[in-house]
Amino acid sequence: MSFKWIDHVVIAVKDMDQAVSTYRDKLGLKLRGINNAPELGIKQAHFDLGDGRFIELAEPLGPETAVGRSIERRGEGIPILAVAVENMEKAKEEYESKGIQLIADGDQVFLHPRSTNGVLIQLIERPS
Repeated sequence: MSFKWIDHVVIAVKDMDQAVSTYRDKLGLKLRGINNAPELGIKQAHFDLGDGRFIELAEPLGPETAVGRSIERRGEGIPILAVAVENMEKAKEEYESKGIQLIADGDQVFLHPRSTNGVLIQLIERPS
């Protein structure tokens, strides 16, 4: 089992308006849309990279949210790298058998940063 491709990257930002201006106006990326996701504790903006891949900007809705705590500890930047896998159950079994610590949050599965040199990796099932 291996990663198929990078599905998306999440970038934690303090100021969504400023960040959207940078990615849209200065970097020339196409903005898909902006929305609040209170269940995740963030305001999101998505930029299309083609083939279903994207960059997500995430502004915390409060300092007590996961992204808020991440920005407080590490500053702005990439808290999550999301990668595609063919089969989620097989990937989970394989990584656990190799000693990789998993984090399950509802339907979402992450590889714990302690197992991946400080990077929170989200697994996204993308069958062929």
